[in-house]
Amino acid sequence: MEQITAFFKDISTAIVPLNNFLWNYILVVVLVGLGLVFTLSSRFVQFRYFRRMFALLWRGRAFEDQGKEHLSSFQALIVSLAGRVGGGAIVGVAAAISLGGPGSIFWLWVAGLIGMGTSFIECTLAQAYKRFGTEGSFRGGPSFYITYGLGKNWRWLAAVVSVFLFVTYGFCFNGVQSYAVANSVHEAFNVPLWVLSLALGVAVAGIIMGGLQRIARISDILVPIMIFGYMAMAIVVIALNISAVPAMFHLIISSAFGLEPMIGGGIGAAVAMGVRRSLFSSEAGLGSAPNVAATADVNHPADQGVMQAFSVFIDTVIVCSCTAFIILLGGVYAPGMDSSFSGIVLTQESLAASVGDGGRIFVSLALMLFAFTTIIYNYFLGENSLSYFGIKSKGAIFIYRAVVVVICMIGAFADLATVFSFADLAMGLLACSNIIALALLIKPALRLIRDYDRQLKNGVKDPIFDGAAFGQQGIDLEVWNKERLEKALIERNAYERADIM
Repeated sequence: MEQITAFFKDISTAIVPLNNFLWNYILVVVLVGLGLVFTLSSRFVQFRYFRRMFALLWRGRAFEDQGKEHLSSFQALIVSLAGRVGGGAIVGVAAAISLGGPGSIFWLWVAGLIGMGTSFIECTLAQAYKRFGTEGSFRGGPSFYITYGLGKNWRWLAAVVSVFLFVTYGFCFNGVQSYAVANSVHEAFNVPLWVLSLALGVAVAGIIMGGLQRIARISDILVPIMIFGYMAMAIVVIALNISAVPAMFHLIISSAFGLEPMIGGGIGAAVAMGVRRSLFSSEAGLGSAPNVAATADVNHPADQGVMQAFSVFIDTVIVCSCTAFIILLGGVYAPGMDSSFSGIVLTQESLAASVGDGGRIFVSLALMLFAFTTIIYNYFLGENSLSYFGIKSKGAIFIYRAVVVVICMIGAFADLATVFSFADLAMGLLACSNIIALALLIKPALRLIRDYDRQLKNGVKDPIFDGAAFGQQGIDLEVWNKERLEKALIERNAYERADIM
């Protein structure tokens, strides 16, 4: 096992220059720039509909249990949160602070707020171009909005996105999650890594046998518990260190603009690490969340765009901030500190400094929940990518599952730099491919938003998308049949009234 991990470490060292070039000179500019274009052209859609996010949240929750083959909008939100709120929210934030300084948190917030607009666009498009799959469920995602939105001449791009999505989520991101789980448990309970590696392999093999509905059921229980529990612990830390909070915010802001030159690697490192970790955690623009967003049953594509923008906000602005506050108020972090305190260890030691030794155990348990739900989610995205190429044989699926299990076992022995090197490269290539498609589809995306705006402005409480009247090429009129949607809306209103009574 040591020879295998050394081999991967050598490769990760070799790709560091490529990662630095990709992120420092291309993706930071493109992601933030295109996100700003989406935000401005949509008239700050992620902020205009912030209140509506909560209204749709409760309405989607009420309609969740009707037993349909596809997911409710609330279930799609929860499943996407299961993927977004993973090891990146704990390990990734700690790595950003270690390598980029506290200022990286400011740029993580900026990238997250801009990413809400990007996620709105890609998930709205995924809804608009979705198709009926097997057993009446919906299917969609980047390969669908590229194939049907851009036409057959762009099928090559749909294939490229599917390949990168498969590699990124099926393998690279699961290596990060398994590293986070194994090292947190090892640090908290001193369990040997080889034991944890074996346990991870057995656990992952057992939980990836179910489909999307099982993921939704598991996530529906675990995600709210883990998010609210983690937020509660962060509030305790803030309360215990309330006098240090103003100084913490001053440190974040000043180092974000290079006013604290001895902290981290300066403004360049702060920006790059903040954007990287924001993208890794929120996945805005990667094309992953649209795969789940497309499965939701909504009456207008923009409804799910609103929900998925809210998902990015919960992950980056709320959960990632919790980790940042725990670290920066704990008094353990110091610029240039020993690398052994990076990642999960830094978070554990910081929380222990505030609440006692139980903090290490809490972080380990939180990370186990975060990472396991994410591994399930990542596995689903990888298998979903295989279906684009028509690969559905039991033998091929078994081989894929076996490789996922092996990757998770190897990840337990990896180091922080190695797992993030592979994840950053795969994520960067996936982002480049998906962003090309989003840029080419900006016009139909804005038309969808304007249609949504118009109906709400005219007093329509629940806008209905009429595919035939919309007149956009590639829209499936069987999915977006106005009569079917109006019937669904009547059923939902009746269900909600019965639930209230």
